[in-house]
Amino acid sequence: MSSAPPAPPLGLILAGGLARRMGGGDKPLRLLAGRPVLDHVVERLRGQCDGLLLNANGDPARFAAHGLPVVADSVPDFAGPLAGILAGLDWLVAHRPNDGWLVSVAADTPFIPADLVARLHAARAAAGTPLACAASAGRQHHAIGLWPVGLREDLRAALAGGERRLGHWTAKHGVAVAEWVAEPVDPFFNINTPNDLAEAKDILRRLG
Repeated sequence: MSSAPPAPPLGLILAGGLARRMGGGDKPLRLLAGRPVLDHVVERLRGQCDGLLLNANGDPARFAAHGLPVVADSVPDFAGPLAGILAGLDWLVAHRPNDGWLVSVAADTPFIPADLVARLHAARAAAGTPLACAASAGRQHHAIGLWPVGLREDLRAALAGGERRLGHWTAKHGVAVAEWVAEPVDPFFNINTPNDLAEAKDILRRLG
């Protein structure tokens, strides 16, 4: 007898970086086909999740038009995606104490696949690991993953001890990898530079 599929997780969109290669500012608010990049991410993730949360530092009012709860890192000095994931897990425990899962994506990945959550859960269940992350073109995308609330305090302790390497921390606990094909479009294409933004516009045109 098969078990029921897990309830949809809370979706966490990670936007806490400094965007140095984009010249600073908020990458998710740059326009892609006349809409903020963040709109494209929200559109693709919303149907897979039971609500969305945005991790961003600084004044949250700049994201007010999107109507998402905004949570800042609790770890100082822009500690990277691990700090954002901890912030998301803390928010989940505070506001939805009966929920057990968080799925994270980067705020600069506008082509997130529609089967992201389902395939991450399937990979985790098949491997018997507590964590799962996405991969494409032979490369793991550690920030695009599935996170159980049960590892929250371990993550907090790791960050307090100076851990900043996401892949290093996940490897300690066991992480399954769900692989997507990268043709005709890599679903985890991310926008780091102005050239990447121009390429994303070309991809959207090709996709119609």
